[in-house]
Amino acid sequence: MQIREMVAADYPALRELWESSEGIGLSDADSPGGFEQFLERNPGLSLAAVDGGRLVGAALCGHDGRRGYIHHLAVSLSHRRRGIARAFVTRCLSTLDAEGIQKCHVFVLEENTAGSAFWEASGWAERVELVVFSSGTGSREIP
Repeated sequence: MQIREMVAADYPALRELWESSEGIGLSDADSPGGFEQFLERNPGLSLAAVDGGRLVGAALCGHDGRRGYIHHLAVSLSHRRRGIARAFVTRCLSTLDAEGIQKCHVFVLEENTAGSAFWEASGWAERVELVVFSSGTGSREIP
């Protein structure tokens, strides 16, 4: 098995992995174009695990210049409990640190108990004092 930088050509296999993984919430931003834009904005940060030519794990990693983010970390059922997710997180944090980013966040859907357990066991702190608000960016007036 090999962990390598994710490339745009990984999208079809990546989408299949996401759709077969519980706890991954997909949106319009996860389209092929959105994926390519993310990779271009965050070169060298996102990772793919490949075994026998098959994508078996992935982590989208990026930053806004201030904080890092890991999105849609997923490992196929057949390859879990082999340290792939830990390797992704270690490498993502190391790369973010090398770029001067001192803190990283991950968003986990409330019902994703396996995901929450992974992050907690990995030493990440749950931020219960935060509430996330979202809005589309289309042209509209703020009331």
